[in-house]
Amino acid sequence: MLNDKVSSALLAAGIVLGMIGGAAVLGRSIQESRSGDRFVTVRGFAEKEVKADLAVWPMKVRVAGDDLLEVNQSADEARKKVLRFLDENEIRPEDIASQNVRVLDRQANDYAQANDALRYMVEYTMIVRSKDVDKLQKISQMTDKLVAAGVALSSQGNWDKTTPQFLFTQLNAVKPSMMAEATRSAHEVAKQFAADSGSSVGSIRKASQGLFSISDRDQTSSRDGDGGEGAAVAVSDPNKKVRVVVTVDYFLNQ
Repeated sequence: MLNDKVSSALLAAGIVLGMIGGAAVLGRSIQESRSGDRFVTVRGFAEKEVKADLAVWPMKVRVAGDDLLEVNQSADEARKKVLRFLDENEIRPEDIASQNVRVLDRQANDYAQANDALRYMVEYTMIVRSKDVDKLQKISQMTDKLVAAGVALSSQGNWDKTTPQFLFTQLNAVKPSMMAEATRSAHEVAKQFAADSGSSVGSIRKASQGLFSISDRDQTSSRDGDGGEGAAVAVSDPNKKVRVVVTVDYFLNQ
């Protein structure tokens, strides 16, 4: 009988100790789990000024009239004057990417009006692509010489650009350094947050990279168009800004 009571007491004590130990392990697991959920989400950014390395200039001449032969001859003469202007300013023939012609007969249009003033329109488009950005920018500011020769470059509002568009094509060359800078920026923000909350920054929990954006350093616009008020046309700037934003989750340590 005594042995049975002793056995029962030992069994009960074992169960109690097991429950206490299990609770301690469970409590530690919960604490560790909550500690693992402590993180902060921050953003870091990097911005860099770069110079465009490619200029694209669409040059259009448009002539209208009622005699197709005369209109075509006049348009072709205007085209030759543009090519001569480019040659005189040392634009190489291989930098003229394309020369396209478009002929429009307004009376062949289903929506033509009987009082359309001029029946035919001939348009030539010459696209200049050059890596000599400074030269093309300078030449584009000399079109008064074309006007003096009787040639006016044509445009039709903000969808029909007649000024050079300056592009930056070396994004891959600056990506690594900018990503490193943006990540450092995010880490500094996380350190400040952790210091304010009495914590320290741990390892990265998750990170995501935003899109790289390229924009003109100096946003400008001009008024250009056929109407009285014209349309707002962005004038491309050779000086660009490259920007990237990264989002990083950092664990926080007590």
